[in-house]
Amino acid sequence: MSEDSVPAADDIAAVRARHLRWLWGWDKEPDPGHWDFRAIQGSHYDWDLDTLRLYDDMDPEHRTVRSARAYQEIWEPTFNSLRSAVHRLEDRPEIVRSGDLAVSRLVFIARLTVAEGSVVDIRTHNTLIWQRLGDDWKIVGDHTSSRRIPADEADLLLTTLPGARDDTSLKEDDHGNR
Repeated sequence: MSEDSVPAADDIAAVRARHLRWLWGWDKEPDPGHWDFRAIQGSHYDWDLDTLRLYDDMDPEHRTVRSARAYQEIWEPTFNSLRSAVHRLEDRPEIVRSGDLAVSRLVFIARLTVAEGSVVDIRTHNTLIWQRLGDDWKIVGDHTSSRRIPADEADLLLTTLPGARDDTSLKEDDHGNR
């Protein structure tokens, strides 16, 4: 697909929508069901690539992994050990695109409740590198940096900032993705 075959504005809108779907996919309702990384986040990654660069400083081992499977191995057990996870968008995605590559960044607030009930409130800066593969955009790079914030600040932000239920862009796209 040539750079000129899809208007840049369409690509930017597609990347923005995918980044938001990716963010909202990390929400976890307080139920005992299994959180399946591939079922929830799998459409955002090419599972055959082993050249990805994925990093999140919430990983206690601070690993940079090179495949979606390796990322799944970190986050699926972690999210299954959580009672719940709630995310709110503090700064909407900003996107820069050139050809078949795009970079998007956003800031979100999250409240992670662990199984025994303790709470971790964080402000997170997330930057994703996307590559158009065929007719879709896939994550090929991720840098996520978080810092803890006070519970009273998180309480205010979690009640005033938009979340997944507020996001009207969450209708299914042409690929059946939400």
